Amino acid sequence: MSATWFEAVAIDAFPEDGKLATKLGEWNVLIVREDGAFTAFNDCCTHQASALSTGRIRRGTIMCPLHGARFEARTGKCIGGAYPALRMFETRESEGMLEVAVPDQPPAIGERPKLG
Repeated sequence: MSATWFEAVAIDAFPEDGKLATKLGEWNVLIVREDGAFTAFNDCCTHQASALSTGRIRRGTIMCPLHGARFEARTGKCIGGAYPALRMFETRESEGMLEVAVPDQPPAIGERPKLG
C-alpha cells in the first residue's frame, strides 16, 4: 500500500498536553508524544468510531471519550478490552518538523471518526 509523507507540526510547537489532532490527506490523525517519542494513529476509536482526540492521554494511555476504551499510546493496542488495535502511521523527524506517512487510499467507512 502506498503512502505519502506530510509535515504535521514543528517539533518545538507540539502542544504541551502531549496530543495533536490534524488532518493529513484524507485522514484524521492523532499524534501523541510520550517521553519524547512520537506516535501517530488514525483518530478513530475501533469500538464505535469516536474521535480519540477529544479524550485524554494519561500514563501512556489514550482514553476514548465515548465509552472509556483505552489504548497504549506507544502501540495502539487495546488494554482492558477486546477491541482491535488502533491503526498506526509511521512518523519521522526532519529539519525540526514532525512528518507522518498516511495511506494514499482514503479511510474506509469504519475508519472515519463520528464527529458529532
